[in-house]
Amino acid sequence: MSENTATIPGPMASTLDARALFATLAGLCGSLVAIGLARFAYTPLIPPLIQAHWFTSSQAVTLGAANFAGYLAGALLGRPIANALSNRHALRLLMLIATAAFFACAYPLSVSWFFAWRFASGVSGGAIMVLVATTILPHIPPARRGFASGMIFLGLGLGIAASGTIIPTLLQLGLKDTWIGLGAFAAILTAVSWFGWPGSAPAAPAPAAGTQPVRRGNTALRVLYAQYAANALGLVPAMVLLVDYVARGLGRGAETGAGYWVLYGVAAIAGPVVCGNVADRIGFGAAYRIALLLQAIAVATLALSGNPILIGVATVALGIFTPGIVPLVLGRIQEMVPHDHLEQRAAWSRATTAFALFQALAGYGYSYLFTLSHNNYALIFLCGAAALALALTADILTGRKPQPVAAP
Repeated sequence: MSENTATIPGPMASTLDARALFATLAGLCGSLVAIGLARFAYTPLIPPLIQAHWFTSSQAVTLGAANFAGYLAGALLGRPIANALSNRHALRLLMLIATAAFFACAYPLSVSWFFAWRFASGVSGGAIMVLVATTILPHIPPARRGFASGMIFLGLGLGIAASGTIIPTLLQLGLKDTWIGLGAFAAILTAVSWFGWPGSAPAAPAPAAGTQPVRRGNTALRVLYAQYAANALGLVPAMVLLVDYVARGLGRGAETGAGYWVLYGVAAIAGPVVCGNVADRIGFGAAYRIALLLQAIAVATLALSGNPILIGVATVALGIFTPGIVPLVLGRIQEMVPHDHLEQRAAWSRATTAFALFQALAGYGYSYLFTLSHNNYALIFLCGAAALALALTADILTGRKPQPVAAP
């Protein structure tokens, strides 16, 4: 590729050259394959897996949890894998693993075989989540990083939308062919992204005179990790119960419930781009605070109202922020650690691990509470709203965006 670009040279450049756009496209492909499809496409496949007698209902749920467990492992292993192979080679390998998992799942040789591949796809997703943005964003002008991160994580929204639209269409071909079709699509996206991954990170700009970056022990960073974990607690109720709540809890039937899930998916497509562009204009700290407030209101609305219009509005809001919070938190970390790519990656890895851990805990915890409370939907949604309100309160108490620490 030519070394000539159409951008203004230097850190103040605000447009994207062809290489930056290609890298952003590669990031979108990575998040779509390893997270958007590998995680969210499994949900509508659970009933067919049971109906086709591939697995029992309990086995199907366990296999779903395998991806969450793998995601947590991948969040922990992403940096070591990249240190051993380089970011570019690690991302290529992880996408190949996620692609192979789709093909492998077309052949239910045993529960252990299926579990291993679902776990491997989760590892790929968690590791890619840690690596993808921190590999690409150092090559993006600061003024365009909100847009670029939104485009990278657009794959999450596309995966959510596909789970309610494309997967039912593929299932008309049969369960085995659905997995093969997903694998073929993943292989195409892997090929598209292959030469888009950047090499080594560019040299970081020197910090302003008299300042130094916020370090990993900073209280504000620890609070951000806790906020992101609480955000997982707030989002899981809608991710798990929204369709069931509308269909059974409100008595409107499975078809109406599925319609709300499609609405959720369509909103999720727009989420990362909308959130990233808003953050470019008002700052990531302010954007994330607004996101926490709107999420808390939306989840509380599900708990307190059965009005179909209000539920629709809440569904759109939650659909936007399910993938949209990812670029916001990543950008928040970059604001806190503005000059250190390695520390940004370390902080993002810890934040992703916190989110993955509490997402898994929330899934099992809410399931237990839901059974214990005799299917009390409002209680689960109120728990989620309380977690988001707590995260917002913590953000307010820790003050505005932290400034670089003055040098002695």
